[in-house]
Amino acid sequence: MNPKIGLALGSGGSRGFAHVGVLKVLKDNGIKIDYIAGSSMGALIGVLYGAGYEPSMLEKMAIQFRRKYLFDFTVPKMGFVKGDKAKQLVQMLVNNKQLEDLKPEVAVVATELLKGKKVVFKTGEISQAVRASIAIPGIMVPETINGKLYVDGGVVDRVPVSVVKEMGADIIIASDVSYFYQKEEITSIYDVITQSMDIMERELSRSRDIHSDIMIRPMLSHIKSTQFVNVLDTIEIGEKETEKHIKELKKKIENWKGRKNDS
Repeated sequence: MNPKIGLALGSGGSRGFAHVGVLKVLKDNGIKIDYIAGSSMGALIGVLYGAGYEPSMLEKMAIQFRRKYLFDFTVPKMGFVKGDKAKQLVQMLVNNKQLEDLKPEVAVVATELLKGKKVVFKTGEISQAVRASIAIPGIMVPETINGKLYVDGGVVDRVPVSVVKEMGADIIIASDVSYFYQKEEITSIYDVITQSMDIMERELSRSRDIHSDIMIRPMLSHIKSTQFVNVLDTIEIGEKETEKHIKELKKKIENWKGRKNDS
């Protein structure tokens, strides 16, 4: 009997491409993922993996990715970016699948804006859930679902470890790519908003422990969350950091099996 493995993929904008490196190394080492929970960029990577994209294909897609594929600018009211392009892109990539169709099972975390609470989407339209989860407050217009406004999942749960635990994971791997980046200068509204989000997430991490069996924290402090360049370097950093934890992860899996056999 094998343990159910859960993977929590955190928010972090373009730094989330490191999750691709995490998935590559886990697959290369025969680590089967049973559950994935993702916030923001982690949600996007998670649903694509669940839709059948192998890590090698995700890497090729990431290298070709450009910010213009997601950003459709609008006259500011609740955000500078409408988000229609992002939703259409996700819908196309997952071939109109629903969340309940994904394997491994994937949960998408978003924030209900008015009540300020975490919402976990496990069923329904993938593109709508991901669009909600990536809606950085002030930059992307909130997503409306059943009359409620939703924004970035990282606002309430940047690395959704508790979600994969609730899904049934016996061993939890967390990939935390959200690092505070001390900018040399602030020159735009985007810098103001993303820097504020990074600071908020740093403070959240100080006040709340993330309880996982394996914590992977790629050193990405030099990568801006809006910097969709040097993607291959970001992925490779995710790979190298994950490789450091493979021996420990395999040991935890064997220990779990031993306990089950003894009982």
